[in-house]
Amino acid sequence: MKDLQKIVDSMDSISSILSVEKRDDGSIGTIRIEAANAKYIHSMERVDENGKVIFSKKFVPGSNYEQNMEKELNFENFCYECAIKKKPVHAYIRPERFDFFINLIMLPLDIDDPQKAYCTFSQEFSKEVNLDEVSNLSATTSSNVLKTCIKLRSAKDLQKTMDEVIEDLRVICDASYCCILLTEFDKHTCSVFSDSVKPGSNQRSIREFLTDDFVDYARTWLRILGKSNCLMIKNQEDLEFIKKQDLSWYNSLMGAKVNSLVLLPLEYNSHVIGFIWATNFDTSKTLHIRESLELSSFFIASEIANFQLVDQLETLSNMDLLTCVKNRNAMNNWVGQVLQGKISYKSLTTIFADLNGLKPVNDNQGHDAGDKLLQEAAWILRETFRDGEVYRAGGDEFLVTILDRPKEDIEKRIQKLHEKSEIPGNVSFSMGYYYDDEGCDIRKAMHEADARMYEDKKQFYIRHPELKKR
Repeated sequence: MKDLQKIVDSMDSISSILSVEKRDDGSIGTIRIEAANAKYIHSMERVDENGKVIFSKKFVPGSNYEQNMEKELNFENFCYECAIKKKPVHAYIRPERFDFFINLIMLPLDIDDPQKAYCTFSQEFSKEVNLDEVSNLSATTSSNVLKTCIKLRSAKDLQKTMDEVIEDLRVICDASYCCILLTEFDKHTCSVFSDSVKPGSNQRSIREFLTDDFVDYARTWLRILGKSNCLMIKNQEDLEFIKKQDLSWYNSLMGAKVNSLVLLPLEYNSHVIGFIWATNFDTSKTLHIRESLELSSFFIASEIANFQLVDQLETLSNMDLLTCVKNRNAMNNWVGQVLQGKISYKSLTTIFADLNGLKPVNDNQGHDAGDKLLQEAAWILRETFRDGEVYRAGGDEFLVTILDRPKEDIEKRIQKLHEKSEIPGNVSFSMGYYYDDEGCDIRKAMHEADARMYEDKKQFYIRHPELKKR
């Protein structure tokens, strides 16, 4: 013990010496903090610049590490790799609940002890990220991550490229399955963005098990990850840890025949947008796999977030925010595509539907009531013409386009809407349609439908002069 203290006292950074119990079955034995220098001991009673206590533990030489920190599977893996396997370990991490970064270095010690293996454990704390340390990777990892970056940045079809990337990562991990799951916890939804199954393995895609409640498992992952940005399960002992944390998830893993798992959250601007994981991977390469996935996930999250942003902007630019149908911009784009021959069809129906009686509602009940009437009108049109597209052409006027449907079917639906429009208290439409199965100019079809709608509106106000616009 005195020799261990001399070693650690000679180290300038916050340092300690750890021991890992040797076990014949290759599992991780008890990890103890055997000795620590003054800086390490001082850090155990660490406070920030505002006097807030970060750590408040009394250091006892030879104590189980769990007396000084919560059980952490990643930390145990680091200790095992370094002390037992004699591999130097370097990691640069940001604990979840703290506002600082930790540069972690572990070196194996050659000490003759039949019961324990030893390693040093040094840490450096910083308020700002050190890019040099983040990018301090092995040549193999650097090459793999660089390939991922090049593929993502040059992608013309992100979905296709991401499928290639996730396949590459599965091969790097020598895993039976690898997946990217996107989550929206506020909407209680999740979806598979990309996944890869090893040919000939007994693994099945998570797509087969994905239900509306699967997002609840993802919430469990966040809780179990806790302060860590990576969960690595290598063996049954680690799975027992999961069993204690969440029996339901453990049973799910057993049902899916998962023996090992590495799971990382995909974060963008401190917001979790999903997860990436690999199952039944090569457990002899845990450090390399963690390093590769950890950095790759940073670039993957960034590309997905940008993709989602562009998709949201495209949706907003083509959607009427009040009624949630497509807007005039989307309508004009669609007409342009038809004129350019990019949309082909055997028959095309164009329907103009104008909401009757909106002005009296706005005048007498207020614009909130008028907005609700517009929303209800849009909903009715979407439900009636589910096989078509509904656009808000402007004000209280809507355009419906339907491809390749029989004329008789269209006429029945329009007639049904007409009949409902005559019932007092119902949402009322004036409508005109044009059915084209001879390839006429789309502009002519729209002009004819619009003219017929105005004639229908004229007849409506003849029947209901009390609703006439003033």
